[in-house]
Amino acid sequence: MSANRRTIAFSGRHPLLLAALLLAMPLAATAQSAPASSGSTAPMDMGAMPGMDHAGMHGMTMPASTSSSAPPAAKTPVKKTKKPHAPATPAAAPAGAHPMHDMDHGAMSPMDHGSMHGMGHGASSTTPTASSHVMAGTEQQAMPEMDHGAMPGMDHGAAHGTGAVPAMAMGPMQGGRAPADARSGDYSDGIAASPAHGLHLHGSALAGMLLVDQLEAFHGRDGNGQTWEAEGWYGSDADKLWLRSEGERSRGRLEDGEIEAFWNHSVATFWGTQLGVRHDFGTGPRREWAAFGVQGLAPYWFEIQATAYVGPSGRTAARLRADYELLFTQRLILQPELEVNLYGKSDPARGIGSGISDAKLGLRLRYEIRREFAPYIGVVWTRRFGATADFARDGHQAVFDQQWVAGLRIWF
Repeated sequence: MSANRRTIAFSGRHPLLLAALLLAMPLAATAQSAPASSGSTAPMDMGAMPGMDHAGMHGMTMPASTSSSAPPAAKTPVKKTKKPHAPATPAAAPAGAHPMHDMDHGAMSPMDHGSMHGMGHGASSTTPTASSHVMAGTEQQAMPEMDHGAMPGMDHGAAHGTGAVPAMAMGPMQGGRAPADARSGDYSDGIAASPAHGLHLHGSALAGMLLVDQLEAFHGRDGNGQTWEAEGWYGSDADKLWLRSEGERSRGRLEDGEIEAFWNHSVATFWGTQLGVRHDFGTGPRREWAAFGVQGLAPYWFEIQATAYVGPSGRTAARLRADYELLFTQRLILQPELEVNLYGKSDPARGIGSGISDAKLGLRLRYEIRREFAPYIGVVWTRRFGATADFARDGHQAVFDQQWVAGLRIWF
């Protein structure tokens, strides 16, 4: 009686066990067909990457997933072969794969895939759907028109079996090399250098100049006439031979003239001392003088000449001259000039009295057509003093005279 009850009880539970087993079988099948987890390394279906030259990637091994039972492939060294990197013909992608349409791997000419030893694609997982998921995720990345060929000079072949690039050989700078005829070899552009023997020390070169400061005609109370005033020098910056001359001609004869010769020696910036002789000629007897003085550029650009003279029979004289150039423009210039003459004793034969003999003030406005050539017009006032004025009255000459002048200023 009890045995029958146990048999009946077991028979009542048997259908429940069968139902549980039937429910568990689909779950187990689903677990076996699930894709590999993200933490494992799944093989990549290289056939789905058109344009990549996989034939040159010798021995490249991808690590297998943790669930794969196949052993990893051995790292076999392969001899590096160099071949031209021409864009490969894209291979047809297998069904279900997502090709990388925009990534131009064929333009990666400087990358030496043949030298990447030790990396093999032989070991792969048995899960065939892993590459499809990886490529699908890659296609979703923003990699439009990525041209690795624009990286010239990068030696990717230096990475032998390692993940780091030990050195980078850079190519030429942007723009390339200059053409052969861009410049001369010595950067002279055909201009020959001056010979070394032509060099000289500062101030040792010889130079000269001739300036005709006044070559003019005048009209005054005493009549008409012509005057001149010129100077020239030749020498170095330190020492020069200096010549000066001036004179006046009226009534058809030479009234007065003189010429001076000096040795000019520089003693300061823009200043020099002068030592020489002076010779007077014209109306009356000729006179000889020993001369010494200074000449230079005073502050505010005033040209100064101060000269003393000593002659025979105790005669002495002095002359002070100052002039200034006022520039209205670079070519239109007004030049005021003042000259004062003094004598130690009277010389009636030449109409000269002692003391302040005469003074002249002139204003000349010139226009420099060229720096070396300038016409001018102006006015000159002359005043005689003391015994010199008395000699002028006796000779029927004006004590005070105003003259209108016009002339040329020339220098060489």
